[in-house]
Amino acid sequence: MDSENTVSQLIGGNLVLLLLAAFIILSVFLGVRIVPQSQKYVVERFGRLRAVLGPGINLIVPFIDRVAHKISILERQLPNASQDAITKDNVLVQVETSVFYRIIEPEKTVYRIRDVDAAIATTVAGIVRAEIGKMDLDEVQSNRAQLISTIKASVEDAVDAWGIEVTRAEILDVNLDQATRDAMLQQLNAERARRAQVTEAEGKKRAVELAADAELYAAEQEAKARRITADAEAYATEVVAKAIAENGIEAAQYQVALKQVEALTAVGQGEGKQTIVVPAHALEAFGDAFKLMKGRG
Repeated sequence: MDSENTVSQLIGGNLVLLLLAAFIILSVFLGVRIVPQSQKYVVERFGRLRAVLGPGINLIVPFIDRVAHKISILERQLPNASQDAITKDNVLVQVETSVFYRIIEPEKTVYRIRDVDAAIATTVAGIVRAEIGKMDLDEVQSNRAQLISTIKASVEDAVDAWGIEVTRAEILDVNLDQATRDAMLQQLNAERARRAQVTEAEGKKRAVELAADAELYAAEQEAKARRITADAEAYATEVVAKAIAENGIEAAQYQVALKQVEALTAVGQGEGKQTIVVPAHALEAFGDAFKLMKGRG
């Protein structure tokens, strides 16, 4: 009988020890949380926010605290979205956008918004329509970088209360309807034709200007040549007149005789054999010239 009681006590004691060990193991299992680097854990106590656990080993109160949410803090990309918008000059465009974000304060995200992706997509669509409505179509096409920066800043302000950081916002494409494309193509062709006409007209104008410049230059050069010739003739006349004034009629006779001798010399140097008939009064002139030349010599 005693042996049976002893065995029962031993079994009961071992069972208590086993239960105690199981309780300790379970408490350790529930009280120790190892959080991955890419996540944060939101801990609740009796349904209320208790703490946010960061990466590494964390301790919580077992059976009282519980991990209610495991939130990834990796950067996420929303699916590419396309929405219609009307520009300031009443052109309907279809804008394709892409947004990247990450959760930096999980306690705000899990308790303030239910569907994060849908909320951000709706916010982006409204901001895109509002910003494009302030710009003409040409500004939308040419100032895309500025538009993206403005949209990103506006989205960041809108989602700040949700504990979200918008890391990048992109406008992938701005599409036009076919009617607008056709109208723009006609306008582009008309502009090209106008530019071609302007270029042709400017070319003709330049050709006329160059021709006029050439004629003016030729006239100026001809005038210069005439002026030089006139100056030379005036100088020669001045020299002869001066010689006559200083030496009298003999200087004039000397110049005339010298010219006659030069003319006859040129005729005598021609090709072949020439027979030169000299009038009698020319011989007298030669004689006078030779006398004058001899006298000057």
